[in-house]
Amino acid sequence: MRLLFFDSINPYTGRIHTLDDANLFFGADGLGYARDSWDENFVPYLIPAHPSSPNYQPTTKMTRQKFFPTRHSDQAVWLENFRLKLALHAALLGLAAPRAADIVADARWLVHLLLAWLESVRTHGKAATSALEQAMTGGGPLALPVHTPPPLGDGVVARPAGALSRIFDFVAEIKEMDTCTDAICIDLGILGGEEAVPDLTQARPNITAIVAAVGVDLGWGWHGLGKHLDQCEIQVDRSDGKGWVVLTFDTTPGYHDSTPFPAVLTKWKYRAIYRVNDAPIGQWSAEVSVTVGG
Repeated sequence: MRLLFFDSINPYTGRIHTLDDANLFFGADGLGYARDSWDENFVPYLIPAHPSSPNYQPTTKMTRQKFFPTRHSDQAVWLENFRLKLALHAALLGLAAPRAADIVADARWLVHLLLAWLESVRTHGKAATSALEQAMTGGGPLALPVHTPPPLGDGVVARPAGALSRIFDFVAEIKEMDTCTDAICIDLGILGGEEAVPDLTQARPNITAIVAAVGVDLGWGWHGLGKHLDQCEIQVDRSDGKGWVVLTFDTTPGYHDSTPFPAVLTKWKYRAIYRVNDAPIGQWSAEVSVTVGG
């Protein structure tokens, strides 16, 4: 097994590990680990065929629930509204109390994961990366960070896997009821069906870099795909021997790199790629570069 760090690359897929990876787990020390193929309970990865393979069939579209947001933060807002409003409309809809309570519990659990738990994992990942860099090339006292999962909030209990699928099935049942009106659908946030999602495998950000009085101004945009994307990952190579490193995961177009300029003239390069659900998607942008310092 391997110690997991923020933005660790999965050697079996060539991509950053995703949160639904069955081979990821927390050890007794609170740190994240990834199982290798020789470890007990390792789950093999299904690797898509290479485009040159005769069996390769590219997937250009997928479907999703139109009413359900794409971004994690918006998903949490939707789930919270749904579970609060469901309690108000349960009697009018004629829902069985135990079934409605189960769905509310699913929603509470997912909100906890999307907000408190996911944020704690991201924060720990950044701290772990910094500690590793200090261990490799830094100085001073070194203290390895320990991840402590956030406590469950009031009314939140851990739920079995598939919580969102259960909610979607429940929504489909509700919308078939004679008692479900458009007004109730709007209040619950479930108006609409499925919609096609554009092919994001070719999505590619365009970035610009302009030297400012202090720092570098980086320009980028969503190109009309903002509702289907979460973040733009920007990386930088400062010609310091470290190669490409993550600069930021940005959610608002335009970013200012405030890193102090070096004492001598140096070339800084930037590149970017979009992200969905904590994983990169699409193509890397063209590299842009500026000369700073001196």
